Amino acid sequence: MGHVEIPDTDLSGPVGLRGAPRPRAAASRNRTASLEQLWRAPTAQRDRAARTGPRRKPAPGPALAALTDLLGLAGPAWLLLRAGDQPRPMAAAAAAGLVWVGLRGARGRYAGRPGTEPGSAAGLVGTAGDWFVLIGLLALLHTAAGSPVDPATALAAVAPGPLAAAVMAGLRRWPLSARRGRRVRRVLLVGEASGVGRAAELLNSRTDHGYRPVAAIPVGPARLELDGLPVPGHLASCPAEDDVTTVLGGVYAHAADLVLVAPGPQLTGDRLRRLGWGLHDGGVALSVLSELSGVAAERVRPVTAAGLTFLHIAPPLRGGPQTVLKNALDRTGALFGLVALAPLLLAVALSVRLSSRGPVLHRQVRQGRHNRPFTMWKFRTMVADAETLKARLTAANEVDGPLFKMRSDPRVTSVGRMLRRTSIDELPQLVNVLLGHMSLVGPRPPLPEEASRYDEREYRRLAVKPGLTGLWQVSGRSDLTWQETVSLDLWYVDNWSVAADLGLLARTVRAVADGRGAY
Repeated sequence: MGHVEIPDTDLSGPVGLRGAPRPRAAASRNRTASLEQLWRAPTAQRDRAARTGPRRKPAPGPALAALTDLLGLAGPAWLLLRAGDQPRPMAAAAAAGLVWVGLRGARGRYAGRPGTEPGSAAGLVGTAGDWFVLIGLLALLHTAAGSPVDPATALAAVAPGPLAAAVMAGLRRWPLSARRGRRVRRVLLVGEASGVGRAAELLNSRTDHGYRPVAAIPVGPARLELDGLPVPGHLASCPAEDDVTTVLGGVYAHAADLVLVAPGPQLTGDRLRRLGWGLHDGGVALSVLSELSGVAAERVRPVTAAGLTFLHIAPPLRGGPQTVLKNALDRTGALFGLVALAPLLLAVALSVRLSSRGPVLHRQVRQGRHNRPFTMWKFRTMVADAETLKARLTAANEVDGPLFKMRSDPRVTSVGRMLRRTSIDELPQLVNVLLGHMSLVGPRPPLPEEASRYDEREYRRLAVKPGLTGLWQVSGRSDLTWQETVSLDLWYVDNWSVAADLGLLARTVRAVADGRGAY
């Protein structure tokens, strides 16, 4: 990028890298000259050695995705048709592969939209749907052409297609995901003080992402006070000629590679568009913060119409094929778990019985989906009269909200403490899953007195079946505050999918083995 000298008036005027925000008088300058100056995207000199690194090679494109899908279906189909002594196996396999690729292309699987790849949560379901459509199309072609291929053999031949598509998509996505996981984006925050402050606080509060705020440029007269976050400049309350110069100066001064804009009344519309022109011409990436918190990217689809950009938000899953599949997986998983873990369950039951007086199982009324009560089972981990002792310990509650938790609860037995740390005490709830009261994954079921204190936001936790595990268990368990727990549960309620459930079950194994936050 060549060096462009910046007129003195840009840096010594009312607003600059260190200037105080003060609106300019538009009538004091020639309007045409001002527009030309903005369109030239003024830049500050930047040391090439300070660049954040070489540009990454673009991710594999639609052509490679289509080719792998073609080979993934046609290859196994040819082998199976040939092994079954079917006529012209090469031609039949090639035709099935071309129909498969054409079908997926027509349904937008190679368009590169977030969430549509076969390796994503929505993409897995889409791939299964594509395969059923493929079967219908091949059946029509088989009938119309009078193909001598045996239908049962043909069905078996194209069965590996969806699995191959998902596996190849995962292999294509893995290197990019690995690179993203290792890379940390240096972020310059731009926007009104309230929006910038909130974004910085949230980004700094968690480490499960690749964005690190390095500086902030507020818009307007409000002061921005953030510990350890430099403020290299300010933008005026109204559009000014040096908006781009000020932001680029902050980018170069702090080696940022991404500008994250928190839009507001003073930074939107034409001003934001011109800022984007200048940043892109300067080789700097731009992202715009959305107010759609708690909405998974797979549910958002951008659409343009009449010069406007819409964000279509898919409704949360409350029915349909994924719900049916989730219920089937719940019942099957619970039955398999009870059979496979039967020796462990018997051993735990015996240890509970011998270690302290009282029943082996603790029965408790909990509130399920739509606030319907049900009886939940778990191995007893407390003394027999624990419920009567609870009233004396109310003042020692260590968590906020309606929950009652104590890190060193005197009611917990020695065996019960071990069971709680490993979450083995929850295993009898597989019976609740088998009976349909609970799911393998979902928010934890509350007690009736807890649910009676829910506000409208918290009550939304009961929109889905409660679960044995969930986001709370893989994100800190009892170490979380009540509001953090609610936020995680609400995210799950609105964004769950079968693929996400499988991922949470896998992460639960690690969380249980770690044992943090369990008491």
